[in-house]
Amino acid sequence: MIATATKIYLSADAFAPVAAAWRAAGRRVVFTNGCFDLLHLGHVDYLERARALGDALVVGLNTDASVRAQQKSPERPLQDEVSRARILAALAFVDAVVLFGEPTPKALIDAVLPAVLVKGDDYAPESIVGYDTVTAHGGQVLTVPLVPGYGTTRIVEKIRAGLARS
Repeated sequence: MIATATKIYLSADAFAPVAAAWRAAGRRVVFTNGCFDLLHLGHVDYLERARALGDALVVGLNTDASVRAQQKSPERPLQDEVSRARILAALAFVDAVVLFGEPTPKALIDAVLPAVLVKGDDYAPESIVGYDTVTAHGGQVLTVPLVPGYGTTRIVEKIRAGLARS
């Protein structure tokens, strides 16, 4: 079995017992989520900062269907969910990747019950999905600064501009 595959879970139900065991062992579980379509410096910095807030980082990953439902672009996701999950799981500071197909990660957050819920500072903590669940269980909802100038949409635009010049 490929080592990264042991860090990937296909549903909240599959991962819930792991999260419960980590919490019971006293591990401070941190949760974040996203599409992570093209992994870039902004993602790496964000995930490292999130992991620094606890003992285990769980990344909720949108399935291909949920990315398409967000209507970011007709071409998205650029990479399939298996590729995106494997790439994230290969990062040393990511402890688990859990796929979710719902419009929001609410059910996954309810299953994980993280001590810390993290998003980028382009969100207000109170507006983050899962805020009520996490704070009701004594957890924190925090934001971390994003690296300016990095984003998948911007990278795709740069690639397209380069191709147009060719």
